Amino acid sequence: MVVQQHRVKGGATAVAVAAGLIACAGCSGGGAVAEDQQGGDPLATVRGAADGLVAAGSSEARTSMVMATGGTRVTIRGEGAYDFKKRMGQLKVLLPPDPDGADKHRPITELLAPGALYMKNRGAGVPADKWVRIDTATLDDGNLVTGGATDPLVAAELLRGAKEAAYVGRADVAGTGVRHYRGVTDIARAARVASPHVRGALSAAAKGFAKDAVPFDAYLDDQGRLRKVRHRFDFANAGRTVAVASTTLLYAFGAPVEVRLPAARDIYAGKIQA
Repeated sequence: MVVQQHRVKGGATAVAVAAGLIACAGCSGGGAVAEDQQGGDPLATVRGAADGLVAAGSSEARTSMVMATGGTRVTIRGEGAYDFKKRMGQLKVLLPPDPDGADKHRPITELLAPGALYMKNRGAGVPADKWVRIDTATLDDGNLVTGGATDPLVAAELLRGAKEAAYVGRADVAGTGVRHYRGVTDIARAARVASPHVRGALSAAAKGFAKDAVPFDAYLDDQGRLRKVRHRFDFANAGRTVAVASTTLLYAFGAPVEVRLPAARDIYAGKIQA
């Protein structure tokens, strides 16, 4: 995995970036079927996905980030819940086994908050009872891929920058009937029009990614709630471009969510290893 150095209070930390996913075939919106009566305006629909989540209040979430580098395919998975009104969430992220098949990694607990990512059990040398805090605006990718999962609300906010969108047709996501939209969003545009709490992170991502254009597939239910979204990024790292795909699945809307951010005394200020 690729290591980047980031400054946190009291010292530098090393954060392993989850990067490199196979490029997805069929990313364009071409060949979309004629829109049904419930389809609405595709651009307006996907651009309003974040507003629909805030109106929904909260949900449970599953995430996946698939990586392919050097002929090896790896998947990082996460599961948790998100409060869209408070813009805070919690995920338990599972790293893949080592190449030799040994599963030596403890799950990483991630707290997602406006402008910050908190991680526990992340990196050698960090005491078991301590957290690592990272300012997402300082990350080259704005934390779209660094944590191994994309913040669910940021994933929806990224759709505000959609410049192309087409209605594909009806589909099923985890037993729920949805409308499938496919298109391309623009990170720089999203940074300009997104809600204030994510503009810094998306502005950083607009500088760090090899391309501003991000193909997506978005699935919304008949209440206008985003049920699933997949983004495909091109990320520049160490002089090379890697393809990264991130998928977020949302369900159980209205589920109770409690996120408690760690106190300053519980945040580790030293250096960690990848």
